[in-house]
Amino acid sequence: AMLRLRLLTWDVKDTLLRLRRPVGQSYAAEARAQGLRVQPEALGRAFREAYGAQSRRFPNYGRGQGLSSRQWWVDVVKQAFVLSGVQDGAALTALAEKLYRDYCSSHNWEVLPGAEETLSRCRQRGFRMGVVSNFDNRLENILSQCSLRHHFEFVLTSEAAGVAKPDARIFEEALRLGGVPPEQAAHVGDDYTRDYRAARAVGMHSFLLRTAGQGPEPEVPPEHVLPTLSHLLARIEK
Repeated sequence: AMLRLRLLTWDVKDTLLRLRRPVGQSYAAEARAQGLRVQPEALGRAFREAYGAQSRRFPNYGRGQGLSSRQWWVDVVKQAFVLSGVQDGAALTALAEKLYRDYCSSHNWEVLPGAEETLSRCRQRGFRMGVVSNFDNRLENILSQCSLRHHFEFVLTSEAAGVAKPDARIFEEALRLGGVPPEQAAHVGDDYTRDYRAARAVGMHSFLLRTAGQGPEPEVPPEHVLPTLSHLLARIEK
């Protein structure tokens, strides 16, 4: 039976957009432009460590702990360089603020294969569309820069919602914004826990984008798995 869906919600990172190159490479290139030499691999590892520590200490970009997401990110970037052995504090603040701005643009993000076509086709079919993403408030701008913003009625970030996926409340807020009950909505994302399971926990349908090379998640029925985004409409209209 065809699903009676009215609303589709979308994860963004690694579902619709991906980074053009690893963080360590982008950061190292920007550092080089400022006369600092850092190894991209070391910087990538340091970034993951700094990001992990900051996320544990100040979840969801420090929302509710008095940090702005901008300050949250500037601190992560600076810490990544410090862990990579860069000492110059003044240079680091300028560098971190430049990198924070750079990640607002299509310079660092690219649209995944099939995303533009799939979003257009879903809108042509009359679905209401929204974004549900664990992201800071730059997301609206990033989607505009990558020419995807016009597909969506709303863009709900974890920073704006005050809670992050897999928390049920961010999905409940999306359903409120979309004006539909959960059984008339489906969420599309690439993360088993934060996207697939979390949406189903509130009674929504969901589809898991699983690109080649990812390990199998035995709990997911094959009809809920998308080898590519282009498979979505066929799954919905089955």
